[in-house]
Amino acid sequence: MNYYKRLKAQLTQTAGEMMDEAVTVVSAKTLTPEQAIGRPDRKDFPLLKGKEVMVEAAFRGVRAHAFTDMPGDFRGSLQDLMDFDLKNNFERAVFIAGFNAVMRHSGLVSNTVHCKDSDPRRCAEQLPGFVTERFGMPKISFIGYQPAMIEALSRSFDMRVIDLDKDNIGANRFGLVIEGPENTGDVLSWGDTILSTGSTCVNDTIASFLDKKPAIFYGVTIAGPAMVYRYRRFCPCSG
Repeated sequence: MNYYKRLKAQLTQTAGEMMDEAVTVVSAKTLTPEQAIGRPDRKDFPLLKGKEVMVEAAFRGVRAHAFTDMPGDFRGSLQDLMDFDLKNNFERAVFIAGFNAVMRHSGLVSNTVHCKDSDPRRCAEQLPGFVTERFGMPKISFIGYQPAMIEALSRSFDMRVIDLDKDNIGANRFGLVIEGPENTGDVLSWGDTILSTGSTCVNDTIASFLDKKPAIFYGVTIAGPAMVYRYRRFCPCSG
């Protein structure tokens, strides 16, 4: 929970007097796959398979997204967000989405709305160059299942992939056998660089990937936390 205390402190500082304004409402809603990702070139994204869900927070006309496996609807003030115990993935997803929206409204972050249609492919095509420019040709410990990114990276890098989805674990994807969470420690030790989904800040596993190896977090979910904690973030095609 100490991880989220710093985010709450940032929210309080940034929101200021807006915290208790009656007109200041955060509304998070479950999006359909097409609303979240449009009609991409490929159909194996977790969003399209129903394995993950996007929630959307709106704050003063600004939108922000977060991935979760525990979706639901919320409407309340920023203070209501602050009062969350953040004890489950639903509360953390709503809090992170709302946090991202406030940070964007304040001009502190950008790229908080998931990319659509052909943009996921364009995003993945840029990732190998992004990694090479910063780390050369590292062995990559990839956390999460983002098929376009994994396929693009697998052409050039040695990598191992960890995922929580039982339908993926043990399957061969792009010449790689997807490994389960029980292998996380071994995979992190093996790699030179960690490339992790930003939704680890919602499922409360992000601490496992900090201060171990150089890391890149991808996606819209991590927008606000990446600003606060100064993570390297890759999300070039989001809105």
